[in-house]
Amino acid sequence: MAINSVCVYCASSSKVDAIYFDAAQRLGKVLAEHEVRCVYGGGNRGLMRVLADSVLQNGGEVKGVIPHFMHQEGWSHLELTQLDFVDSMHERKHQMSDGVDAAIALPGGCGTMEELLEIITWKQLGLFVKPIIIVNTDGYYDPLLAMFERALEGNFIRDIHAKIWSVVTQPEEVLDAIEKAENWHDDPRSIAAI
Repeated sequence: MAINSVCVYCASSSKVDAIYFDAAQRLGKVLAEHEVRCVYGGGNRGLMRVLADSVLQNGGEVKGVIPHFMHQEGWSHLELTQLDFVDSMHERKHQMSDGVDAAIALPGGCGTMEELLEIITWKQLGLFVKPIIIVNTDGYYDPLLAMFERALEGNFIRDIHAKIWSVVTQPEEVLDAIEKAENWHDDPRSIAAI
């Protein structure tokens, strides 16, 4: 599978532990070294900034997608390869995922988790069928992964839906996880309901 571009969700907070900044920097380097374009939310703070800067500093391309209201607040990274402005958060998420070869979630807060859960839901419904990789830096996503297990055990989602996402612990494992991800179900809507 050729990996040309990926969508990355991650934190805008600049107060998180250094281990998370390190993971964002390393992922950016990996993407640039493998000539994989990074599509992200266009922000200039936190892991978002570090990720974008790392891709650019290592010779890669970055596309940012940000709503007008965030740009007006001064939250846009203005040194990207491409920066697209949209009218809403919904448009932002749609444009970020459109045409990419995978979605990746680094650690993040409510916005990142909402994006991750939405792209998982889209895959469950066949609206997005590419690999989804969760980068579980320092066990950050352990509680969410435990919640997924509880949902599976309680029959809120089918066992097959556990194949929607893959989990890695290191940014250097992301591209290999994308390559090894199973093709998603031919008719996802036929298994969406229980």
